[in-house]
Amino acid sequence: MIKRTTTPGRAATALAALLAASPAIAEMSAEELAKLAQNSVGNLVSVPFQNNTNLNFGPEKKTQNVLNIQPVIPISVSDDWNVITRTIVPVISMPSLYPGDDRTNGVGDTVLTAFLSPAKPGHFIWGAGPVVQIPTNSNSELGNRNWGLGPSVVALHLEKGDPWVYGVLVNNIWSLSSNKQGGAYNNGLIQPFVNYNFDGGFYLTSAPIITADWKAESSQRWVVPVGGGVGKIFHLGRLPVNTQLSAYYNVVTPDNGANWQIRAQVQFMFPK
Repeated sequence: MIKRTTTPGRAATALAALLAASPAIAEMSAEELAKLAQNSVGNLVSVPFQNNTNLNFGPEKKTQNVLNIQPVIPISVSDDWNVITRTIVPVISMPSLYPGDDRTNGVGDTVLTAFLSPAKPGHFIWGAGPVVQIPTNSNSELGNRNWGLGPSVVALHLEKGDPWVYGVLVNNIWSLSSNKQGGAYNNGLIQPFVNYNFDGGFYLTSAPIITADWKAESSQRWVVPVGGGVGKIFHLGRLPVNTQLSAYYNVVTPDNGANWQIRAQVQFMFPK
């Protein structure tokens, strides 16, 4: 068996490469970096870690935690068009759902979106493409074994010199089969977002995630949160890091849904 080793010199070189930024990044202000992070279909390789803590969830009214690992990779397909891939892998800690039940920890279903978007947009920016739900769940309580597919679209306004960045992301996913764990599903998502940016990379943000389970009864169908929070651009060496902390109250939620969500995010940014 061959044993591979890493010398201190090589480790230092790798770390320097990770923390290094291109000249284009060095020329961007903290406010410009914040607005770039707020562009869902920007020419930006990034790795957000978004942690959602859902309070009073389930029949036992306990805490659910969902860590979404969300790598975003833009792919240039021509001088005029990019494809922006966005993958969401949820790591879930599910509380007991009935007396005597144990907490369940594992991975949920992966959601992959590919947005086709103009490479040189104006103030109005858009992207559209398919969204796929992949049954990667490690436990029956954490997801569905049927694949899903549907459309997704995002539109936003971003203008140089304007502190506002606002828009909306919409998708809907239908199950492609119904004979596996969890059965058929038909789920919609609407995420309006608005950000106000200040000098120095500090900003105010609101990005509630509204969901609809179209197969549920009307009284159990919607989750509608309201709230917001703050964000700030920091640097790890020369590497920009976008951080956020926000809270949302669910004014509409199913009987066993959470009433509050606390969201914290760290996003490592690699602008091209």
